[in-house]
Amino acid sequence: MTDTRQVVVVTGGTRGVGAGIARGFLAAGARVVVCARRPPEHPVEAAGAAAEFRPLDLRDAEAAHRFFAEVAADHGRVDALVNNAGGTPFGLLAESAPARQAKIVELNLLAPLYASLAAYEVMRGREPGDGAASITMIGSVSGSRPSPGTGAYGAAKAGLENLARTMAVEWAPKVRVNTVVLGLARTESAHLHYGDEGGIAEVARTVPLGRLADPSDVGDACVFLASDSARYISGAALHLHGGGERPAFLDAASVNH
Repeated sequence: MTDTRQVVVVTGGTRGVGAGIARGFLAAGARVVVCARRPPEHPVEAAGAAAEFRPLDLRDAEAAHRFFAEVAADHGRVDALVNNAGGTPFGLLAESAPARQAKIVELNLLAPLYASLAAYEVMRGREPGDGAASITMIGSVSGSRPSPGTGAYGAAKAGLENLARTMAVEWAPKVRVNTVVLGLARTESAHLHYGDEGGIAEVARTVPLGRLADPSDVGDACVFLASDSARYISGAALHLHGGGERPAFLDAASVNH
């Protein structure tokens, strides 16, 4: 009997937010393929199932095309792609080499473009009764506000959201394309951005909902956007930030306290 479960690729799906996304799809019953340059330290598992790992450097456009062609050949199709791979270290623009900034843009903007183009090549041949395939970009609030210390990253994420809206127009009705605009998240590397537990707790108190996003929160959003429940959602940006950031002027003002 043919396996009709959804086939999902999650880039950077071996740890952190990416692993949370992969676990969300596994729990929903999908067949999940995760890719990264290095294998995960621990299997990515949920609901008694494990994600399949395949190595890939997403900055290599030709390798990305081979990867998606092979996944489609082995699994019969690709139904959804989540472009999660990305990130950046802290570094002020004037104190960082141009080559370093270029690499950040390459990872956070060009790599998702390469992956999406490669996925589209296998998604575009879907039969009319299969419904639209889905591509979800993992964006960031850094793309819509000043991003001191991560300027190139913020610029890349702004470009990624614009790219998703264009893809949504060009690739309809075969493929739906959306963006999850992620706020502050807690992963195993949160200390690199926010400090020790005390620092993480202080940062969490700046979020209206009182906590940082958990990788499972992102997974739930991505599962929804790839599902039939979101069949009329394309070119959209889903803000997953716990209510956003309290404006600093409210605390600085000397009235209404």
